Amino acid sequence: MAEQDGSAVRDEVAAARRIVVKVGSSSLTTAAGGLDADRVDALVDVLAKVLDGDGKGGGGRNGDRKGGDGKGDDGKGGANGKEIVLVSSGAIAAGLAPLGLDRRPRDLARQQAAASVGQGLLVARYTASFARYGRRVGQVLLTTDDTSRRGHYRNATRTLDQLLAMGALPIVNENDTVATDEIRFGDNDRLAALVAHLVRADLLVLLSDVDGLYDGDPRTPGTSRIDEVRGPRDLDGVSIGSAGRSGVGTGGMVTKVEAARIATAAGVPVVLTSASRAGDALLGRRTGTFFHRTGRRSANRLLWLAHASAPRGALTLDDGAVRAVVERRTSLLPAGIAAVEGEFTAGDPVELRDTEGRPVARGLVNFDAKEIPQLIGRSTRDLARELGPAYEREVVHRDDLVVLD
Repeated sequence: MAEQDGSAVRDEVAAARRIVVKVGSSSLTTAAGGLDADRVDALVDVLAKVLDGDGKGGGGRNGDRKGGDGKGDDGKGGANGKEIVLVSSGAIAAGLAPLGLDRRPRDLARQQAAASVGQGLLVARYTASFARYGRRVGQVLLTTDDTSRRGHYRNATRTLDQLLAMGALPIVNENDTVATDEIRFGDNDRLAALVAHLVRADLLVLLSDVDGLYDGDPRTPGTSRIDEVRGPRDLDGVSIGSAGRSGVGTGGMVTKVEAARIATAAGVPVVLTSASRAGDALLGRRTGTFFHRTGRRSANRLLWLAHASAPRGALTLDDGAVRAVVERRTSLLPAGIAAVEGEFTAGDPVELRDTEGRPVARGLVNFDAKEIPQLIGRSTRDLARELGPAYEREVVHRDDLVVLD
């Protein structure tokens, strides 16, 4: 296995001011499924020390209070200007033992019940642990509706920005108690990548039970840790496992690499390492795997639409409309629609398909599904004359549309 020089520094990582940190269930819980207070405290120690500008990244386990009123010297973030948003798994896992469950249930109802019990325990543990440093935390629970609908998206942005401005550390999780299979992120790695985009983070740190990305199963002799990934070609021929070691989470290395792809495409670099090396990672020391940014930072919410929304229906486009939407990036007009399927209302995300059924784009629709059959193939001018001026508009506006790769 490759060893990395812990004394060398990644300047881009060390200079990051707003950081999103994601930690998985396996790094916070016992094998039986309950919260491991020592593991939670160890992570909080690292985060608090980074915010306080302590380069050691550890300690603080004896109830000492660092940071006074929790705002840092400038009233925002830490004493060194750093801000952290924590995306934490562990709610379902934390609820297993209290409910007498010996493993993560497969059915959604019991997962939601476990999340209901576990989320309170998780946030209470974080609240108590950060209080040792005089720091406040705020809970933010999200579903895909909060990321794909315009009003919800703006509310989420404002809430997170305000928490950071007031010196609180946001703790984000998926709202598993109400999310269904059709409207859930699926794993917190992807959620973390989207939150990094939402809060305009300078860095995303993914913490796991493995100390980086390997070119094979890290338990197999002869495999090596990959130090840096500059683009998808660097991963050609790399076998990426899909399952974690503990069995209490939903992700694995596949979801982490996908999260890194989403974040780096949005201009956010990523460090992937183990929770035990979180301090080194946050200080920029060369640990784990560093994913270089591959795209430019975007100021809009289309990344959410592409990666977080669950389409409620589909519109089939004729060949001309496909060319207009994909190549010329125009809005979708009623004249270009050939068919509609699904049940959705105005504002819902829908998939746009070509005549072969292949998804080519995704967008927020301006009409209910039941309205669209009477619009198909017709010009907006004719529709306005017959049905009124409300129908002289796009079915999907180009500002609410993203072309899929």
